[in-house]
Amino acid sequence: MKPHDIESMSMDELWSLREFVASLLARKMSAEKARLDERLLQLDPDGVPQHVKKMGHARRPYPQVFPKYRNPAEPSETWSGRGKQPRWLTAQLKSGKRLDDFRIQPSSNRGAVLRKVMTLINKKIQPRVISVFGL
Repeated sequence: MKPHDIESMSMDELWSLREFVASLLARKMSAEKARLDERLLQLDPDGVPQHVKKMGHARRPYPQVFPKYRNPAEPSETWSGRGKQPRWLTAQLKSGKRLDDFRIQPSSNRGAVLRKVMTLINKKIQPRVISVFGL
């Protein structure tokens, strides 16, 4: 079909031509996809694409991060200080409050003691602890 043929076509003829081309493209694309899928299965008989196999590694475990900031209006809303600031905190900061106004005060040195105990457990000095108690 020549360009001047298209220019001389009516609106209805152009619309039907467009629908014909769209359906033809859809059929050819699905046939090509089926052909490529078949070829992929021949290359990898397990049926699992290669890029999916590479994603099998799990992320390394990160330690739990405790919250450092609390919303006084809604105490269940907390933020650890990592990542994007929550909406409640952003709104409060825009109203003139300071970030330290929302900081959670440590109740005791319980966290430091717990870290020390976990360090001792991880270093496996339990035999020394048992010998102190005479067991």
